Amino acid sequence: MTKKTVVLGMSGGVDSSVAAIKLKEDGYNVIGATMLLLDDDNTKEELNDAKKVCEKLNIQHHIFDLREKFKKEIITSFIKSYEEAKTPNPCVLCNKLFKFGYFYEEAKKLNADYIATGHYAKIINNKLVMSDVLEKDQSYFLSQINKDLLSKIIFPLNKFKSKDEIRSIAEKYNLETSKKKDSEEICFITNNNYKAYLQENNIKSKPGNIILYNTNKILGTHNGIYNYTIGQRKGLNISYKEPLYVISLDKKNNNVIIGTNDDLYKDKLTASNINYLVEKDEFKLPLYAKIRSRGNLEEIDNIKEEDNNIIVTFKNKIRAITPGQYIVFYNENEVCLGGATIEK
Repeated sequence: MTKKTVVLGMSGGVDSSVAAIKLKEDGYNVIGATMLLLDDDNTKEELNDAKKVCEKLNIQHHIFDLREKFKKEIITSFIKSYEEAKTPNPCVLCNKLFKFGYFYEEAKKLNADYIATGHYAKIINNKLVMSDVLEKDQSYFLSQINKDLLSKIIFPLNKFKSKDEIRSIAEKYNLETSKKKDSEEICFITNNNYKAYLQENNIKSKPGNIILYNTNKILGTHNGIYNYTIGQRKGLNISYKEPLYVISLDKKNNNVIIGTNDDLYKDKLTASNINYLVEKDEFKLPLYAKIRSRGNLEEIDNIKEEDNNIIVTFKNKIRAITPGQYIVFYNENEVCLGGATIEK
């Protein structure tokens, strides 16, 4: 019986390293591949680490050079979102376009039967399901991938219950990646300082006013809407009788709207560009949703389509609904049904 070939995304971290081990143990012909997305020192280190792991495990290693595409489709989009007074999630877009888009196209050139990554999620009967390790679950970030690809994806880490288990396997194989810290920052932003990054990339912005919610009262000024995000409290530099938070960003009038914590709670949102990971007739109540990756599952009361958008009403009010982020839908069995971009 011919071995099935799996092209595994090797990031140079412990998760993809152990994913390679598990795939080999399961009898696959494993090929490692790393996407070259940036020119910085960190990227060079990750490439080197991925290459070392592949050499140690005696598997091929390829590099997919996607730097130009990444700059154009992820970085440019990231900056544009902030110019439009939105708070983007570039990791969701990267998964859609790169890790499960261009990567798959390159993998097919290597005669791949499947692609694999070190993501924490499960695929059961060609459906995306939340990981058993809920604090590590990454299904939110995978909600925009093409559903036709689900039958071609393997998540080798889907049976692990903790990161300690994964590190112990890497140690057993004497892999240097066993002690590597998890990366939780946006890969192209140093020290997680997105404001400095936007300034360095000449974001278009101008000063404006900070307005009290539901009034026309000016409480202060700002030096660019991109410096603010919904729910933000620190950095407003405004003295008031009670704590104030960013409630919304008024791109049209270049105003930052602030109010009390109570003003942050809403039970309705509008979203666009919904991506279905199941057939449309499976997308029905009872439904639950997250509006941020580490947020709670919130029960949906009603959902309807209107002018190419979807209007979602929740059973309870939710804090800090943020345009530019994603709403991701689940059923009661923790199956991820898809996601859409929050507009308002």
